[in-house]
Amino acid sequence: MNKIGPFLALVVALVVIGLGAAQFRHTTYNIPWLPGSETEIWQVEARIEFDARGSAAQVYLTLPPDQQGFAMVSEATASSGWGFAIEGDQIQRRAHWTQRAPQGRQVLFYKLDLAVSDADTWELPPPAPTGTIIWDEPYQTAVSHVLDNILPITADPHTMALQLIQTLNRQPPDQNVSLLTSAYTGADLMQRVLQTAGLSARAVQVLELEDGRRRQALADYLQVWDGQQWRLYDPAVGEVTKSTELLLWQTGTPGVLEVLGGTNSRVSFSMISQSRSSLLLAQEQADDFALSLYNLPIAEQSMFKLIMLLPVGAFVVVLLRVLVGIRTSGTFMPVLIALAFLQTELIPGLTSFIIVVGIGLSIRSYLSTLNLLLVARIATLVVLVIGIISLFSIVSYRLGLIQGLTITFFPMIILAWTIERMSITWEEEGPKEVLLQGGGSLFVAVLAFLLMDMAVIEHLAFNFPELHLALLGLILLAGRYTGYRLLELKRFSAFNS
Repeated sequence: MNKIGPFLALVVALVVIGLGAAQFRHTTYNIPWLPGSETEIWQVEARIEFDARGSAAQVYLTLPPDQQGFAMVSEATASSGWGFAIEGDQIQRRAHWTQRAPQGRQVLFYKLDLAVSDADTWELPPPAPTGTIIWDEPYQTAVSHVLDNILPITADPHTMALQLIQTLNRQPPDQNVSLLTSAYTGADLMQRVLQTAGLSARAVQVLELEDGRRRQALADYLQVWDGQQWRLYDPAVGEVTKSTELLLWQTGTPGVLEVLGGTNSRVSFSMISQSRSSLLLAQEQADDFALSLYNLPIAEQSMFKLIMLLPVGAFVVVLLRVLVGIRTSGTFMPVLIALAFLQTELIPGLTSFIIVVGIGLSIRSYLSTLNLLLVARIATLVVLVIGIISLFSIVSYRLGLIQGLTITFFPMIILAWTIERMSITWEEEGPKEVLLQGGGSLFVAVLAFLLMDMAVIEHLAFNFPELHLALLGLILLAGRYTGYRLLELKRFSAFNS
């Protein structure tokens, strides 16, 4: 009894660590819980055009920062003859093209694939406090009148931004608003007014995502820091509450496009939306995680897809033997049979297994009359099993039964040992016990196969190997069970009455 506490703590630790590690893999590397999951991908292409003057040219394109709702999948350029590099840090990244002496009209491309993601991503911090905003007269007076009207009816940065948007868009506008809008554009004007009031605000440029759009320009929006997060506003409408189709591209200086050594420059954006397998996306990024099975060669991956299912079959055997009380020929013989069924399919595999074991038992009854030693008897059975399987495969092929060829996936040694074990049981305990153990083995193997063959089980076992720790904890817990098995309840019912 003193050991129950540490044992239960071990079981709980295994389950918690297994589930926690699997959740970490899911959230960090975007591996889906279910097979067949798809992720929406936005492919965005920036097209830069300008006239080169024949001298050294440099082109800078500001790139979007990391932001909530999107995760970068890949980025590339398609600009023949130009040097290319990504510069800057996570706060401000820029694409940089260089060429010694380009001439004529130039076209550069930058392509970006973004996955729509619900995961939390790193966001830009609030900007440093800005200096005093200087207005020339009569604009200073106009701003003062606007702020005097809206300050008394606001309570925080959010309500102040809303009131300012309403004031600037009210029709007909008053004289102060008309004066300010004649000299400043929407988002820039709102930024300056809010900064004059002491708020952290910035004019940003946003790409409005719409499937199939071509040659689209960036739109001017406003962001205001409310003390905890950035809030986005459309200068003509108000707060943006649904930003899943808005990609924040530029948040400050420098500008979006800077061309040195060229004129008549412009940048436009095209985009398309498509769905991709979430699992394939995770595989493409597997190099970021050294413990991923996707880092193995393809041949080894195929092997591990089967190996990682063995603990699932072992769990089924434990439950059916310990809790239900089904007798099997060998402890984990059903797991190996179920593994072979995964290769042969259930009906062909079951038929082949019964035929080979039946023929083997009849041959084994003759070998018992030869008084051979155990080692020689097992070796003889291995040779005979190989002969039986070879003959069975040839006959199946000649009859056009291609499924019969899959019998070769059964382990020869396992089949030979199964035949030997059943023969000994037949001699010692009779044919009834052979039928009970053989039937129990096949029943457990079929149930294990049905579970191991489920797409979701295959997916979880291979993509979240940490879950085997949780499975191990459950196996340990079942291993301490000492009560009645289900098949024993009727047998011992008299003792409980």
